[in-house]
Amino acid sequence: MIRIILGIISLAILPGAALAQNAPRFEIADVHVSPPAANPYTFVSGGELRGERYDLRKATMLDLIRIAYGVEAERVMSGPSWLELDRFDVSAKAPANTPLETLKLMLQALLAERFNLVVRKDTRPMPAFALTAGKGKPKLREAAAGGQSVCRSVPQPGPYSAMACRNMTMDAFTQTLRNFAGDYLVYPVVNSTGLEGSWDFDVRWNTRSQALPGGAGRTTIFDAVEQQLGLSLGVTKIPEPVLVVDRVNEKPSPNPPGVARQLPPRLTEFDVADLKPSRPDEMSFFRQYPNGRFEMLGFPLRILISTAWDVDWDHIDEVLIGAPKWIATRQYDIVAKTSPTTDSPNGTGFIDDDARLMIRALLIDRFQIKWHYENRPIPAYSLVAVKPKLKKAGPADRSNCKQARVVANDPRDANPRLSQLLDCRNMTMAQFAGRLQGIAPDYFAYPVEDATHMDGAFDFTLSFTPRWMLASPGDPVAAAAGIPTASVPNGALSIYDAVSKQLGLKLEMRKRSLPVIVIDHIVDKPADN
Repeated sequence: MIRIILGIISLAILPGAALAQNAPRFEIADVHVSPPAANPYTFVSGGELRGERYDLRKATMLDLIRIAYGVEAERVMSGPSWLELDRFDVSAKAPANTPLETLKLMLQALLAERFNLVVRKDTRPMPAFALTAGKGKPKLREAAAGGQSVCRSVPQPGPYSAMACRNMTMDAFTQTLRNFAGDYLVYPVVNSTGLEGSWDFDVRWNTRSQALPGGAGRTTIFDAVEQQLGLSLGVTKIPEPVLVVDRVNEKPSPNPPGVARQLPPRLTEFDVADLKPSRPDEMSFFRQYPNGRFEMLGFPLRILISTAWDVDWDHIDEVLIGAPKWIATRQYDIVAKTSPTTDSPNGTGFIDDDARLMIRALLIDRFQIKWHYENRPIPAYSLVAVKPKLKKAGPADRSNCKQARVVANDPRDANPRLSQLLDCRNMTMAQFAGRLQGIAPDYFAYPVEDATHMDGAFDFTLSFTPRWMLASPGDPVAAAAGIPTASVPNGALSIYDAVSKQLGLKLEMRKRSLPVIVIDHIVDKPADN
């Protein structure tokens, strides 16, 4: 009996290692640290099998684990501080048409072998919203028997959202509520009201991102549930299944000799492609289909080049040198075909690295583009210390800097223009500077340099306004481009001012030697299909 119990315990502690022993495996795999990403919007790419080749690029260990085990990132617990920062590329060979679930098992085995990853399943208390009975009698109407159970969105004048619910149980309402008020309810909602039966009711609130006219009071979803329904909605914790990281190496084991030659070739060109000028009324549209069909319709050539060379659309004019002005106004359609793929974990709205290279090859061919990379002195931001207002971090938290989920006295509720609220834990200043371009890509064309000379790791929050919500010009580069960036009297706060006022740091413009894309030659009429 004791032996049986010990066996069960050992499997519970080390299922990653135990499962990997019998799991299907890639025939061969190359694993290495990712090169720096040029575009902050495209950190994770791939996760598909094209022919016999599987690629996953720019993936953190957290990404690799969540993809391999099919879990949400929030359900991956513990692990070293670098779990969400270091990025890796995986290229592997598997039989054609291998199902996605089998690919996940192969990735699990790869992580166990190359990173010595050990994970285990567990149950932990996880944040949730509990709908409970209020202090008084609920403001709900008993529903007539036999009616349809439904909650419908009701169009409203002014800055409101509203839903009309009929014949709804409280269990059904909690499942529906998060869909209607997801900007507030970032955690699951559970029914703790104790109310039986079905009910009719209406509820109206202001969305979190909606700026209100001056002086107008804000009704959050929490206010609406309390005032209009006589219920209460608050944060609690409920037991949920999680995946615990017990062990993982930061450095993967060496690749087999000659692995690059043994991998199937990477697909970098469409099998067939049609490129033509868009109709005058063409709406910009992109879709990538599982059967290999690719459509990118109604985009200026400037955006197609930006996509193909993996540059943020907002900053292509700062990175692209020597291109004629007409690339900003002439729009084109691309309809192409490549080999069928398994469904991508990134979804159909994502242009992965392979597709970017295919678009690049097509544009080079049809527009006879000649180009090169070149380093030039470019104005870019450096992070410097002035009077730091940062709290030293404890060693327990993983290093990360992400959108805050729920905080007390959330500034987003009082001022929706401060819609970006970062919660940073155990972050060095070098890590924070390195993440700023990804945190606020509309502000930064290039990565931010750490010039603080500050040692150690810190915990802090940062609240600011996205660049597109600002109303007047600010920094020199943006002012020259006519782009609004400065903080304004309506409560908006640029990231430059937020870093200064809230953290005691400064984002300072300095010239650095940085890469640009130089167009040496391009024709103004594409070659015929």
